Amino acid sequence: MPPITDGALLRLMTWMSPAFPVGAYSYSHGIEAAVERGLITDAVGLRAWIDAILRHGSGRCDAILVYAAWQAERARDDVRLAETLAWADAFRATFEMALESAAQGRAFLDGVRAAWPHPRLDALADLAADLKRPPSYPLVAGVAIAAAGIDISAGLVAFVHAFAANLVSAGTRLIPLGQSDALRVLAGLEATIRAVAQDAQGLGLADLGTATWMVDWTSARHETQYTRLFRS
Repeated sequence: MPPITDGALLRLMTWMSPAFPVGAYSYSHGIEAAVERGLITDAVGLRAWIDAILRHGSGRCDAILVYAAWQAERARDDVRLAETLAWADAFRATFEMALESAAQGRAFLDGVRAAWPHPRLDALADLAADLKRPPSYPLVAGVAIAAAGIDISAGLVAFVHAFAANLVSAGTRLIPLGQSDALRVLAGLEATIRAVAQDAQGLGLADLGTATWMVDWTSARHETQYTRLFRS
């Protein structure tokens, strides 16, 4: 990974912080239903579940979409960006996963445009409106990273880490786990986070695909779960 400037690091830390108002804390990606059904009961199970999501599920797909959007934006290729936007919107296994990505994408785009205005972010909003498709979270992240001139290697690590950390936080509240166990889970995912971020840079839209059927099933079951804390 090439060196990252202090300014770029600061920007990524702000954008991918839990304090950034995208509402990430309200999404569990189906973990709430998995805990309810006894599929995740401890820190070991939570780490394995999230590791699978990162390597074989939405974490991998989102990293690919971030990179594809970054490439399209760097090339100022709006046709390619429109294709990526369509794939990012369509490639969701359940209603709640689509909601999770679309709602955070809209909130992230609104927040970045308000505090760090850029013509290309305005163009992305216009493109999404023209296509009548929501700008998904990874798509907006990729465009924002490119528009800010931030190295994509660092941007991908930051994005995938934020994705993983939010799921660890959800699992910590649901199982529940102690803070030390939660930190051990996140520490144990570091190698996976780096690998997913690196691998995404050699993949494209044709490589999108998941093999996390139980994650998809728990997400679908969560839609009708009677008592719940999370939106997904």
